[in-house]
Amino acid sequence: MRIFWSIAGSALALAAHVGAVRAETAYVSNERGDSVTVIDLASGAVKATWPVGGRPRGITLSKDGKYLYICASRDNTVEIRDAATGALVAELPAGADPEQFFLSRTGDTLFVANEDDAAVTAVDLGSRKVSWQVAVGKEPEGVAQSPDGKWLVVTSEESNTIAWIDVATHTVVAESETDERPRHIEFTADGKEMWVAAEMGQTVHVFDPADRSRKSTLRFAPPGVPDYKVLPCGIRFTPDGRTAVIALGRANQIAFVDVASRTVRGYAKVGDRPWHLALTGDGKTAVVANGLSDTVSLVDIAAMQVTRTIPAGAGAWGVVLRP
Repeated sequence: MRIFWSIAGSALALAAHVGAVRAETAYVSNERGDSVTVIDLASGAVKATWPVGGRPRGITLSKDGKYLYICASRDNTVEIRDAATGALVAELPAGADPEQFFLSRTGDTLFVANEDDAAVTAVDLGSRKVSWQVAVGKEPEGVAQSPDGKWLVVTSEESNTIAWIDVATHTVVAESETDERPRHIEFTADGKEMWVAAEMGQTVHVFDPADRSRKSTLRFAPPGVPDYKVLPCGIRFTPDGRTAVIALGRANQIAFVDVASRTVRGYAKVGDRPWHLALTGDGKTAVVANGLSDTVSLVDIAAMQVTRTIPAGAGAWGVVLRP
C-alpha cells in the first residue's frame, strides 16, 4: 500500500505541475519537416502543423504578436505568416542561408545571420526591403541586439569569433575570440552581461559588453554524460534574471545556472538533442525543442523536472511563445 500511495502521490504532483503551465501558444520550427508545429501549452495539445519553407530554423513573433517570422534557410528567405492561421503574408529578402535572426528592440527591423554570405542583413519590416548588410566572420548563426540598442553581436562558427556591430554606423568595430563554434548569444535584461554558447568548445562565455571583455567561462558535467556530448546551444534567462536555462545538445539535458554566482544548480533530462528553448511569461516553465526525438519537453524550472513531452515535427529546432 505504501508503494501504491507513493506512486499515486507522484502522479498527483506531476498533474499539478502540468496543470500549472501558463496558457500560451508555442510555435516550433521543424527543420527536417519543413513545418511549424503549433501547441497549446495549457492542454499539451497540438493545434496545427503548418507547411512552411525549406529548412526552417530561426523563429520569432512580431511585437504585437500578429505575425510569425520564420527563417526558411534552404529557400534563402524569411517568411511572414499570420500567427493565427499560418497563412503566408509575405517573403522577405534575407540573404543566402538565413539561420537565425533578432527582432530589433524597436520592432521595425530584422537582423538576419546569413551563413553562406558570411554577413548580417538588416531588413526593414515597413518597406520589406534590405536596409544594409555587413560582412562578418565565416558561418554566422547567433545574433542579438543589446538592450540599449547600440550593439548587434554576431557569432561566427567557423571563425570562432563574435563580431560587435555598431548599429548606428553599420560597421564592425571589434571582434572577440571564443571557444569552438559559437552558436547562440543572449544578453541579460539589464545589458550588463552577454552569454555566448560555444557548442564544440563545450562552454558558455560571459562577456562584459561595456568593455567587450570575457569575464568567465562556464563548463557543464551532467551526471553520467560523457564530456563530448555536452554541446551548449540555446540560452534563456528567467524574467527575474536569476536563472539561466541552457540547452546542452547531445547530452540530452538542460542546465540551470545561478546567474549571480555562475554556478550550475542542476540538470534536467529532456528529449534527444535539445537545440533551443523558450520560457513562459511567468518564468516557471521551459519549453524545449528536441531535434532528434522530434518532441517538445515542458520543464518545471523550480523543480528541474520534465512535466510533459509533446510530439512536434521532424527536427524540432526553434521555439517561440505567444501569450
